[in-house]
Amino acid sequence: MEKTTPALSQIFEPIRADLERVDREFARHVESQVALIPTIGKYIQTSGGKRIRPAVLLMAARLSGYKGDRAVLYAAVIEFIHTATLVHDDIIDDSELRRGRLAVHSRWGNDVTVLLGDYLYIKSMAMALTHDTLDIVRLLCDVTLRMIEGELYQLTKNGDPDITEEEHFDIIRRKTAYLFGGAAQIGGMLGSVTPEQQEALREYAFNLGIAFQVVDDLLDFTGDAAALGKPIGADLREGKMTLPLIHLLRQGQAAGERIVRDIIATRTVAEQQWSELLQMLNEHRSIDYAFRRAEEFAERARKPLSAFPPSSERDALLALPDYVVSRDR
Repeated sequence: MEKTTPALSQIFEPIRADLERVDREFARHVESQVALIPTIGKYIQTSGGKRIRPAVLLMAARLSGYKGDRAVLYAAVIEFIHTATLVHDDIIDDSELRRGRLAVHSRWGNDVTVLLGDYLYIKSMAMALTHDTLDIVRLLCDVTLRMIEGELYQLTKNGDPDITEEEHFDIIRRKTAYLFGGAAQIGGMLGSVTPEQQEALREYAFNLGIAFQVVDDLLDFTGDAAALGKPIGADLREGKMTLPLIHLLRQGQAAGERIVRDIIATRTVAEQQWSELLQMLNEHRSIDYAFRRAEEFAERARKPLSAFPPSSERDALLALPDYVVSRDR
């Protein structure tokens, strides 16, 4: 019998009230006498993000036996850091849309958006410092630095069709996986678990983050533009080489390489080019290959959770990798 993957709302049901509190905490901390800050904050908040990172923190905290209020605060901090990277990324990539709406910089301009991203970064650390937990602040600083390094490293590799798979995964680890891992680890730090269980939570979410990003990249080839809220082929037009393309070019595909180099050089993609490229990706099983790698990381995410006894929280965390590899937007 085929296994059905639960919807995200179903997985998050036990922490729904806490996630709503995270949204309120986000709105409260984005309040400012400079009216533009809460205006843009609200715009970002209502653009339909999945809240996976804060949810991972909340569920990890519950799994670790934590029942206090600080999980909501730190989950909002994680969302602030994630949002700061998104608004900066959109400027760097010159992405006009984010989740089907105008990206912040398309609506308010680059100068305002750069400063807003800076504000969100600093605000996230100020929020984290409201409790005397320097170990958590240290972890958040480390994760944020790795994300910025990842962004810089990606820029050095942008438009490079010769990027290796290992270099690509290094970017994913820095830009995505460390924040996922940090979110789960903070959940463990709030609770009363052993250092080994803390590490198991970090390992779980780190691999979940890699699977999430590989699927995100795959959606550029398999997703529906309207559902994704961004034009098809957006990544390649921005000069980003993702796993399916790296796999295809490794097969010594001269015709495929010609199309890829042409799209990167012109930053545009013709319909004919795109359908030819998709055909080659399917013929050479490059999309299948990337999907298999995502499933591999999803499986790696599940394993460390055996460090915890069975519970509804553990079930929810175990269901997330299934959702991640089966999502279509």
